[in-house]
Amino acid sequence: VQLQASGGGLVQVGGSLSLSCTASNSLISHYVMGWFRQAPGKEREFVATISRAGTRTALGGSVKGRFTISRDNAKNMVYLQMTSLKPDDTAVYYCAARGSVTGAYYSEESEYSDWGQGTQVTVSS
Repeated sequence: VQLQASGGGLVQVGGSLSLSCTASNSLISHYVMGWFRQAPGKEREFVATISRAGTRTALGGSVKGRFTISRDNAKNMVYLQMTSLKPDDTAVYYCAARGSVTGAYYSEESEYSDWGQGTQVTVSS
């Protein structure tokens, strides 16, 4: 599946930003979706995941209480709503997909087979 992430940009500390991810050649309803991020000089980090139907979600520890993942399968979109942004949230954000026949979700990078190109989020102080 070909994924496109969008919505990144420059935001001030404490601000909000919403990222979107869509698939151009497939229905995302077939996939567990995830968001990961990678800051300069750091490893890629799990941010959020959502099951195929959107009934189960999980968030990385550093974003709990501030970020929300959601999906609209009818619109073929997955979203990452980010609030109370901090400088440490500065990174390239990637959406990822994994085909699954269950209501599972996945938090490990290695469990995902398809990745988008990433969108830059910069939080300035």
